[in-house]
Amino acid sequence: MSGSSDYLLTGWSDAFRLTVSSASKPRATLTAHSSVIPAGGSVTLSCSVEGSAGWKFDWFRRDSVSSKAQLMRGNEANRVISVSQGGLYHCRGGRGDPVYYTEDSSDVTVVETFPSKPTVTLQPSWTQIYSGETVTVRCEIQGGEGAQWTYEWRAAKLNTPPTSNEYRIIRATESDSGGYSCRGRRDYFFSEWSDIITLTVSSSKPRVTLTAHSSIIPAGGSVTLSCSVEGSAGWKFDWFRRDSQFSGGQKIGAGTSEHTISISEGGIYYCRGGRGDPVFSTEDSAPVTIQKQGEVLAAVKLQHSWSQIFTGETITLRCEIQGGEGKVWKYEWTAPNTNSPPTSSEYRISRVSVSHSGDYRCRGSSDYLLTGWSDAFRLTVSSASKPRATLTAQSSVIPAGGSVTLSCSVEGSAGWKFDWFRRDSVSSKAQLMRGNEANRVISVSQGGLYHCRGGRGDPVYYTEDSSDVTVTETLPSKPTVTLQPSWTQIYSGETVTVRCEIQGGEGAQWTYEWRPAKLHTPPTSREYTINSATESDGGGYSCWGRRSSSRTEWSELITMTILFPIKPTVTLQPSWTQIYSGETVTVRCEIQRREGAQWTYEWRPTKLNTPPTSSEYKIIRATESDGGGYSCRGKRSSSWTEWSDMITFRVLSPPKPTVTLQPSWTQIYRGETVTVRCEIHGGEGVQWTYEWRRNEWRQGWVKLHETSSEYTISRATWSDRGGYSCRGRRGSSWTDWSDIITMTILSPPKPTVTLQPSWTQINIGETVTVRCVIQGGERARWTYEWRGGQKNIHETSSEYRISRLTESDGGEYSCRATRSSSWTEWSVSTTLRVTVHIKPTVTLQPPWPQIYSGETVTVRCEIQGGEGAQWTYEWRPVKLNTPPTSNEYRIITVTKSDSGGYSCRGKRSFSWTKWSDTLTVLSKPKAELRADRTAVPVGGSVTLTCSVNPSSSSSSSSGWKYYWYRYDRYYKLLTLRDAVFLSNGQISVSEGGYYRCRGGRGEHVYYTEDSESVRIDTTVSNRPVVTLYPNWSEIYRGETITVRCEIHGGDTEWDYEWETNSIRKPPNQNEYRIRSASSSNSGNYRCKGRMKSSQHNTTEWSDSVTLTVSDNKPRPVLTVSPSWLSPGASVTLNCEVEHQSAGWSFYWYKAVPDLKTYNYKSSSYELLPDGNGTAQDSYIIHGQTHTAGYVCRAGRGDPEYHTDHSQPKFVWSADVHSAASLTVSPDRVQHFTSDSVSLTCEGNFTEWRVRKFSEDGRLYSDCRRMTGSTCNINTSKSDTGVYWCESGSGEFISAVNITVQNDGNGPILVSPVHPVTEGASVSLSCSLKTQKILSNVFFYHNDKLIQNDTRGELKISAVSKSDEGFYKCQSSGRESAQSWMSVKVTGHSSSPVWLMVGLVCGVSLIIILLLLLYRCRQSKYSCFTRSIQSESHSPGSSTNHGVNQDETHEYNSLHPGTNHIYDSVTLVEDNRNGSDEHQDVTYALTEFKNFGKKRKHHKPEQSAVYSEVKTGAAEDSLMYAEVKRPKKEKAKKKAGKSSPAADAAVYSEVTLGSFPGQ
Repeated sequence: MSGSSDYLLTGWSDAFRLTVSSASKPRATLTAHSSVIPAGGSVTLSCSVEGSAGWKFDWFRRDSVSSKAQLMRGNEANRVISVSQGGLYHCRGGRGDPVYYTEDSSDVTVVETFPSKPTVTLQPSWTQIYSGETVTVRCEIQGGEGAQWTYEWRAAKLNTPPTSNEYRIIRATESDSGGYSCRGRRDYFFSEWSDIITLTVSSSKPRVTLTAHSSIIPAGGSVTLSCSVEGSAGWKFDWFRRDSQFSGGQKIGAGTSEHTISISEGGIYYCRGGRGDPVFSTEDSAPVTIQKQGEVLAAVKLQHSWSQIFTGETITLRCEIQGGEGKVWKYEWTAPNTNSPPTSSEYRISRVSVSHSGDYRCRGSSDYLLTGWSDAFRLTVSSASKPRATLTAQSSVIPAGGSVTLSCSVEGSAGWKFDWFRRDSVSSKAQLMRGNEANRVISVSQGGLYHCRGGRGDPVYYTEDSSDVTVTETLPSKPTVTLQPSWTQIYSGETVTVRCEIQGGEGAQWTYEWRPAKLHTPPTSREYTINSATESDGGGYSCWGRRSSSRTEWSELITMTILFPIKPTVTLQPSWTQIYSGETVTVRCEIQRREGAQWTYEWRPTKLNTPPTSSEYKIIRATESDGGGYSCRGKRSSSWTEWSDMITFRVLSPPKPTVTLQPSWTQIYRGETVTVRCEIHGGEGVQWTYEWRRNEWRQGWVKLHETSSEYTISRATWSDRGGYSCRGRRGSSWTDWSDIITMTILSPPKPTVTLQPSWTQINIGETVTVRCVIQGGERARWTYEWRGGQKNIHETSSEYRISRLTESDGGEYSCRATRSSSWTEWSVSTTLRVTVHIKPTVTLQPPWPQIYSGETVTVRCEIQGGEGAQWTYEWRPVKLNTPPTSNEYRIITVTKSDSGGYSCRGKRSFSWTKWSDTLTVLSKPKAELRADRTAVPVGGSVTLTCSVNPSSSSSSSSGWKYYWYRYDRYYKLLTLRDAVFLSNGQISVSEGGYYRCRGGRGEHVYYTEDSESVRIDTTVSNRPVVTLYPNWSEIYRGETITVRCEIHGGDTEWDYEWETNSIRKPPNQNEYRIRSASSSNSGNYRCKGRMKSSQHNTTEWSDSVTLTVSDNKPRPVLTVSPSWLSPGASVTLNCEVEHQSAGWSFYWYKAVPDLKTYNYKSSSYELLPDGNGTAQDSYIIHGQTHTAGYVCRAGRGDPEYHTDHSQPKFVWSADVHSAASLTVSPDRVQHFTSDSVSLTCEGNFTEWRVRKFSEDGRLYSDCRRMTGSTCNINTSKSDTGVYWCESGSGEFISAVNITVQNDGNGPILVSPVHPVTEGASVSLSCSLKTQKILSNVFFYHNDKLIQNDTRGELKISAVSKSDEGFYKCQSSGRESAQSWMSVKVTGHSSSPVWLMVGLVCGVSLIIILLLLLYRCRQSKYSCFTRSIQSESHSPGSSTNHGVNQDETHEYNSLHPGTNHIYDSVTLVEDNRNGSDEHQDVTYALTEFKNFGKKRKHHKPEQSAVYSEVKTGAAEDSLMYAEVKRPKKEKAKKKAGKSSPAADAAVYSEVTLGSFPGQ
């Protein structure tokens, strides 16, 4: 196209291509976001025309399929509308002028939800229904009355529910149980589904339970019976009573809705319940026997009311019923330690023991009348041994012509009679004097040995004999004691004889008994000789004589005194023990009480060998050799005295005196009094005469006219100074002169006054001590005098203490001192200045507490309360040494050097004020900026606060005004448009960035330094989330875990920040990969993001996620089921790991023992077929025939983390192998301790060994006592375990279980060791070690009681598979251990007919298979495929497993390298009884040879075609064919070699079934 105007012509436009669709008229498409409008809501409809634009839309609705559509909206530009009304909707599009319309869209049905929700009710409203009852299920819609509703039901067990609102079940069965719900529909209204109501129909008829709150009706009372049906309601009850067990029941209450009644009459009661119309009745309840308690009372009495009963006695207890005369009573007793008390009125115990001690009660019953239990009669049987009688005698001696009373008793008990016995001597036989005497006291007048005993009861129970009591008869003669010699005073060492003489007793054989005062074992002869008398022999002596059972009286006492030998005494004359050389001394020996005796003396001087024999020893001129010890003794006749105590004297040179001063000062002040004393040490008590001399300066020694020991100088002068010496004299002997003591005469000293504390300025109220110190006079005792201050001081000590200082205590202090009678000079005065409490104040003008450089300030010292006084001021500025003394200090221009502290004080008289507080002048301040948070929340703000410390925002004197700045290429001053000014020093901002502030004050504004910058972030709405991958609840040490920070929303790039309390910190990336986790990685993790494009924009912190890493490596637990199995049965292995659902794969191994150590090592575990990383935690082994051990472990993650191996678990097969069998003698599983058991291996091999697997999981190499192929065991608890035979080649067969009963009193179950063949009979029994056959035995199968009677034996005539399991027995309350009884199922014989059927079916199925293969290849649809996994084994392996998710198949194959077709025919019977067993399976095997090029394979492979036909009678059966090819394995191809999966297997399964009704 082109245009022209006059002679102007445009160029041609670009070509516009118009394309007209050849397709038919477009159709609009209507979609609804939901087909149901919720109650009170709406649904959005969307209309569109695919692939084109510019449309406007018309909307149509109709009420039903047959009604006409009505236009709702026309020419709508919006393609989406909302509707709130149900109906059929369609739309169309239109565009252009004239309008071009599309085809109408398809109808869309929109249903409106009715606002009311239906309710399902039951009539009657019982949720528990029993088989046979009638119940109606009803659907009720509130607010829907009058409408025509159609109902839809969802009953759990029904496929064709009714459409009415009621569902009536006439005779309910268990299949009617389940959940019921409903909904209603009318037009385009649907109600919601109702809540489910669950109906439970029990197949068993309910049994009613009757309970009584007591089985005994108290006298005058009643008992409440309660009848109930557990778990259900709506019952009415009938009540019945019987008089006896044989009488019929009489109805006592019918159809009562109350479930309790009260009865006051004894009898047998039962009840039953009924409900519904017609009435549905329960079973009758178990009967309850009720006895009525009468008014009569029972009492237990002991036939003999003895308070103490002894072991071995016979006693009778009697039950007496008061007021029960004329009735026939049955008696009940409660007694300790017996299970079978008597039922008669008497309870006789023949030989009572301690175990019979306790409470005894009785009661009686007559018909349904019952007495109450009697009060307890406490029987106490003494635990002591047999009682012993006690015999006591009034006296052990019968006086002459008199008698003695004997008394026999049994302590603590009564009812005894006594027997009395006497004998003449210990060796003679006792004679019964009196027997069965009721009197316990007798009198005897004859000497002898007496004993007694007690007896009581019938038969008589005797005590032990009493101990013997000896009674002696007194004779009339009296002995006399004499001494030889006849002295009564004997000296130590002398010999004396004491003699006992009996007048008139000559010629008799007497035995004597002595009573010396100090001897315990006197002689029994008539004489007692003391060879060397000692002090202990002194005392009184008496005796008596005894012959036979007679004795004399005691003799009169004779007293003997033992005296010590006289001990001399040595004395000195004169009595000094220190003798000086040249003096005379006499040593004298004196003996007390020596008068009239002729004494000879013997001396023992230390240095002399020939002492004199006189009593004196005189030393004329003593020398040092005469010193020493002296002692003496005296002799009279042939007796010597003791040696005297030694007296010692020393001969010394004359002593040297010592001169002392009193007082002991060597420096004496003029005018003082002093005494010079002469002391002679060692010369005390001696009368000395003294001589004195003084060594005067320039004159030498001058003799003083003084002869006493003291020389006193009353008032010392200069002339008394010098050296003093003295000496002493006694007798004619002089001592040496003493050493000189020098006495110095001085002028009195001058004291010094000090203060403590040593400050000269002390505060008022403080404590101060004024001390007077005298240099050089510290040891002297001074008396002091004080003067000073403004007071009179009456203190005489060296210290004057002022406890609370006042201003009047200020002033000058001095002191002086005196000792003896002289005074020192007065000390120099010391001034004490008192600081008054007035504290000055330093003030500034202007009054700002902080002054800055350049300002002018005046520092003023003000003393409050000090007005009118003349003060002198002292200043302490930090940097000035000469401060002014006036009260003002003016700084014209403040500089940095003026910074510091200023303080002052004032002085008047002797008083100072305190120092004022320090006023500090600072350098230029810096503002401080604080934010209440670091990020602006979404839609919020942040408050900033600026301050100049230590100024406070509340202090008006600070005078600061604040200025605010935000960084935007440079710091800009904020205005009212940029922030909200809250107050002076506080603003609110909502934009992120860097902020600063500063302060200013004064007329010419003085600015502070700027504050530090504060960063404020802006929080965006994106929310980060921390995730763990993998998201397992617990991670184990060594696993790999990724912690990821995810921020959703937008394509923003982020920088990441992490926070964690773990030891190791993650990097600032969005992922933190932990390759080998440990407990140090445990902790809480959270993250946030910061926009890379705008660093001020940040997210909030995410919620924390907890990562827990366990350092304990997990170990799975393997279980096998069953652990004992029949040959060929399946075994299920279960491997359980903690947190089972957390992504584990499982590995399955066969455990092979190390034959060297007989332990299991992971290196010897063999991986099971298809057992490498299964997703399921279970593994099924089919056709298990032999005993085997299994192990599992689990792994997960990438790289994979493995748990430890589980402990090995065994499955035991008790099948008797064809090659060998293990026989046990005796032939049973359980044995007693110390039984002799032999286990013998019999079979084709020449060498067999018995192996053992113990309870603790240990494998034992050999039997301890092996003879040939027989193992002999003397059983103990450690022999419990599993035993089997092992051949020399390692074959492992025929396992048996052996259990040893550790309880010696417990029973064992006698059961067969080996499996029992199905259909055979078997007998189980219970046995004790002391009793082989027991009666009244309880037998249990799998912990369920199956027999309890007197047969004592459990017989099973024809064993079936259901009889397999654990058995145990119980007798007299003791249980045996459990034993497994295995049942061996016999296989069905193969007849020729079945072989023919198998062959025909096999050929037919091959033909069907070929047809199916052909059809599959020709069809354009893909065939169903299934993977059949196969694994090649060594020639010794016989089983391959093909495993599918839904089914498990097992096929037996021949050697590798051949192609096989397996035909399986499975006959399936009606399986409604719940059995999963297939009756017969026939396999037909056809072998195909490979006829192609010979190719090398990595390993031999099978290519098999499996065909399986199943016929069954299921209700819904299909015929189908599946062709399945295994998936190709991934393998690297090499030149000239093919994949192991080159030969494929095809599996076809045809299932034939009948339709319902066939």
